[in-house]
Amino acid sequence: MDFLKNFACALAVTCVPALALAQCGGSFSAFKNGLKSEAVSRGIAPATADRFLASVRQDPKVLRADRAQGVFQRPFIDFSRRLISQNRIDTGRSKARQWDSVFDRVERDYGVDRNVLLAFWAFETDYGSFQGDFNTANALVTLAHDCRRPNLFRPQVFAAMELFAAGDFDPARTTGAWAGEIGMVQMLPGDIIENGVDGDGDGAVRLKTSAPDALLSGGKMLQHFGWRAGEPWLQEVTVPAQMDWSLSGVGKPRNAADWQAMGVRARNGQLANLPASLILPQGHKGPAFLAYPNFDVYFEWNQSFTYVLTAAYFATRLGGAQVYAAGNPYAGLGPDQMKRLQTKLQARGYNVGEIDGILGAGTRAAVQAEQKRLGLPADAWPTPALLNQL
Repeated sequence: MDFLKNFACALAVTCVPALALAQCGGSFSAFKNGLKSEAVSRGIAPATADRFLASVRQDPKVLRADRAQGVFQRPFIDFSRRLISQNRIDTGRSKARQWDSVFDRVERDYGVDRNVLLAFWAFETDYGSFQGDFNTANALVTLAHDCRRPNLFRPQVFAAMELFAAGDFDPARTTGAWAGEIGMVQMLPGDIIENGVDGDGDGAVRLKTSAPDALLSGGKMLQHFGWRAGEPWLQEVTVPAQMDWSLSGVGKPRNAADWQAMGVRARNGQLANLPASLILPQGHKGPAFLAYPNFDVYFEWNQSFTYVLTAAYFATRLGGAQVYAAGNPYAGLGPDQMKRLQTKLQARGYNVGEIDGILGAGTRAAVQAEQKRLGLPADAWPTPALLNQL
């Protein structure tokens, strides 16, 4: 389900460093020649680079997919309900039983809870049933040539060449997501080199056809990103009617005793004795969660806040958590209204990134700051009332 991928798995780790300012644009043929020259300077044989690039073509469908991020304009409740179904839960639990011994290895070797990987497996490819039909070499070179994020994708081209040189990548036949990810849990070539695991013992890492390879590789990658064994990642909570809502938001951790003193309570069980941030995806009238340190690792897989929160929440559901209490959040903004808001915030000097109608981290921070300035509940949830006041 490659439409869920945002910013190509976020801060992908590659075996080669990104250039300070990657070359991009211009003639596609000349760009390919430049790729060959750099590949050779990196130690790739000229004949290998020639064979890899021979069939590569620019793919306009990749660029259209890259610009089509409308799904991320949906608020959390809508987005999560769209992605999470009883069938996905039932299938996930069936897969957990089918691959129980593999998940045991993931948990033993990498400390990653099986439900976390199951949730990614579900959202990325519907448990491997649809892994994407874009030619991967074309996708990577097209996105490296495009000047929106060349520093992310250019190193991935050379990583794919390394896989090709090792006999593990076919530039004419390897397919995957529009952003160049491959396999059941959708990994970029550099991540495959860094974290690929031969889980079934056949002597090769085959992320498209081997569930053990894919799951163990995904577990190793999460460990590489900093996953902390035995710790939770997300917990639903209830919040009081009044508190300092400006304390909420990603990256604002406090200890459990502090949250308890403010009236935050676990909906079930007890709060973990760990630093945690209070997450209010649709404001203080909507769902509420505490996000523990492992939650931050999700952003190394994907940069979309809504995707990350939904994936983390789904993992808790697979582990037996109940459906979240949706509450009664204030009405939010439609895509056009959100773009108007971002334009106004940008004019006030806030860095909201691209004017795209998506409530990302920069826009949330700016909204919270303006809410506080205007004496509104500073919960980072933009409403028509806020837009009107601006």
